[in-house]
Amino acid sequence: MISEQEILNASILIVDDQQSNVLLLENILRDAGYARVASTTDPHAVCDLHRKNRYDLILLDLQMPGMDGFQVMEGMKKIETDGYLPVLVITAQPGHKLRALAAGAKDFVAKPFDLVEVQTRIRNMLEVRLLYKKLDNYNKVLEQTVLERTTELRASEERYRRWTELTSDWYWEQDENGHFTKISGPVQEMLGIRVDGAHGKSRDGQGVQWNEAEREVLEANLAARRPFLDFVYSRTNPNGSRQYLMVSGEPMFDSTGRFTGYRGIGKDVTESMKADSPPG
Repeated sequence: MISEQEILNASILIVDDQQSNVLLLENILRDAGYARVASTTDPHAVCDLHRKNRYDLILLDLQMPGMDGFQVMEGMKKIETDGYLPVLVITAQPGHKLRALAAGAKDFVAKPFDLVEVQTRIRNMLEVRLLYKKLDNYNKVLEQTVLERTTELRASEERYRRWTELTSDWYWEQDENGHFTKISGPVQEMLGIRVDGAHGKSRDGQGVQWNEAEREVLEANLAARRPFLDFVYSRTNPNGSRQYLMVSGEPMFDSTGRFTGYRGIGKDVTESMKADSPPG
């Protein structure tokens, strides 16, 4: 919400070629407690003043010699590129009201002035304008925060991948259909796996025999989308040698909670497994 102090501290510009009208509006605003009120009787100066001061509200007379209020609003559109003109028009011509709103004005007050109407319309428009600015600032802060968090996340992922490359033999990622999307390290040479096609389908080398019971446990973990740590399974290579592999993996989800695949690391632990096994 917008506080009373924020409204009274808003910046306001009065634009009217009649000095008497300017003085009248200045007195109305200052009696109501507004602290930042400026004025000009020169419509040609409005755009430069607004570009410099970015007023929260401009009270703009439509009927002025040399440059009317409609021309002033056209000039302001080049400054307010988001299309929001903080303009409350002043007119004694009822037929100009709809035209002024179509030109970008947000509200109007009629001449001769009604004190209550002027104060009410000015306050209402300032409250809307300040809310609009606060929302715009919030969105900018949110956008910057998202950008910073995204940068941090990418840096974190890069550190994670570098760490896995140092502590494991390979790093892998799969999509939600089980297709490999990323592989780093000598996984193809170590496992005899080829990654074919656009979908990254894996194909085992010929003559390889996996321990089916172990593979079923691993596949069950993947199907249930459970994380697993240091899972060891084995295979018999075409030359009859036994190979042991240790893998860790975790499911990945997007910001909506939708499952997007797996990522993990793997390592050949054949030598350590042989060392731990009793002599046969």
